[in-house]
Amino acid sequence: MEAAACASRIGLAGLAVMGQNLALNIAEKGFPISVYNRTASKTEETVRRAQAEGGLPLTGHATPKDFVLSIKRPRSIVMLVKAGAPVDSLISSLVPFLEPGDAIIDGGNEWYENTERRLEDAASKGLLYLGMGVSGGEDGARNGPSLMPGGHKEAYTNVQSILSKIAAQVDDGPCVTYVGPGGAGNFVKMVHNGIEYGDMQLISEAYDILKHVGGLSNDELARVFDDWNRGELESFLIEITADIFSVPDDFNGSASGEHHLVDRILDKTGMKGTGKWTVQQAAELAIAAPTIAASLDSRYISGLKDQRVAAETALQRAGLQPGLLGGSSWIDKRRLVDDVRQALYASKICSYAQGMNLIRAKSNEKGWDLDLGELARIWKGGCIIRARFLDRIKNAYGRNPNLANLIVDEEFAQEMVQRQAAWRRVVGLAVESGVGAPGMSASLSYFDSYRRSRLPANLVQAQRDYFGAHTYERVDKPGSFHTEWGRVAREKRGAGVPN
Repeated sequence: MEAAACASRIGLAGLAVMGQNLALNIAEKGFPISVYNRTASKTEETVRRAQAEGGLPLTGHATPKDFVLSIKRPRSIVMLVKAGAPVDSLISSLVPFLEPGDAIIDGGNEWYENTERRLEDAASKGLLYLGMGVSGGEDGARNGPSLMPGGHKEAYTNVQSILSKIAAQVDDGPCVTYVGPGGAGNFVKMVHNGIEYGDMQLISEAYDILKHVGGLSNDELARVFDDWNRGELESFLIEITADIFSVPDDFNGSASGEHHLVDRILDKTGMKGTGKWTVQQAAELAIAAPTIAASLDSRYISGLKDQRVAAETALQRAGLQPGLLGGSSWIDKRRLVDDVRQALYASKICSYAQGMNLIRAKSNEKGWDLDLGELARIWKGGCIIRARFLDRIKNAYGRNPNLANLIVDEEFAQEMVQRQAAWRRVVGLAVESGVGAPGMSASLSYFDSYRRSRLPANLVQAQRDYFGAHTYERVDKPGSFHTEWGRVAREKRGAGVPN
């Protein structure tokens, strides 16, 4: 590994897939960069890639001291390592060589409170700190991610020119903005991932209904999703789903075209924690997020593969019929495809609405003053949830920054009303067919509950007052009230008063 001939503009530590690709992205944009990894082979690999990809201005370093001292002051160092203890360990190895005014930027999926703790610790040493969400996966890191930095504003200002160049570029600017103070950047990235969970679950349900109720083949599904990606559902996840359905199973290098790889993949979904954090935060802040919660529950259930196999056998032995699984001759495929498209779109709006409301609630609690329209803008490119309708979400918050919920924005409200009939047909068909659609069902229930001026919560509150004397409010007069429900009911029965 060679030493830098002159000081680098920025440093990056942590050279797994994301780190390597982000470092190469920075170098390719003309910013000399120093890199370091605890495992020297990763550093050497990154240096070789930089040379192979055009002699990019990237230099590798073997020790934390050499790495830090190779960077021009005020130094800015990006970390891309596993969240938690590895971050603290890396910071400890760098801090002895940093000087007041230098900045540390954590680009991992970190819990926002850890970022706030580290921010305070850095400030006590005269250092700056950012927690920066990075979305887009391997390809995004290399060619342009969506970046969500939050923390010390000065730390952002020091690297703004770099981040603006390496971020994905859309029609209204680079997909990066200073999100806000404290742990705002990591919190926003967490919710982004929660929305991503919801999006993926809804798409998988659309697939399940079309394949196992509608009887569509994988080739037909590939064409359907490709067509959807040319309209209102245009998005990264719809695009890659169309690709997935077109890939044959070439295990052992013998692609026969008879089988598709997607059908050979074990139906157990992994996760790394951000979806769980999102649901936990929604509960703590009393924000309804049923679509995102349903997506998390579905991942948990998918992990019970052995139990599900046994349950299928046991319940069929008990007489349970499989419903319409396998397709039905009376299904109108063309109408079903269009209905599912509309149901998917309406459900996605609910998922985004829940995520945005969660971000607003945390912003209000912490005093972050987050701009929801600007967050929608930086998600338009580079990130996993990038989609055509994010521009319309941005515009909705532009029209009304205090919009209570996306589904009551004038434009989105009209679309929800126009699509609700198809949405109800799809959810009803799934229930009738014995195909679980928890995300779409949760989204529809969220829509139906939110749009009603009166819910059966009055009965729940009466029950709470009955067994716990929790009191209740009335619709016809102010104040809190308590009723001796059991005594009144017994007296009524004893007096022979008819119900």
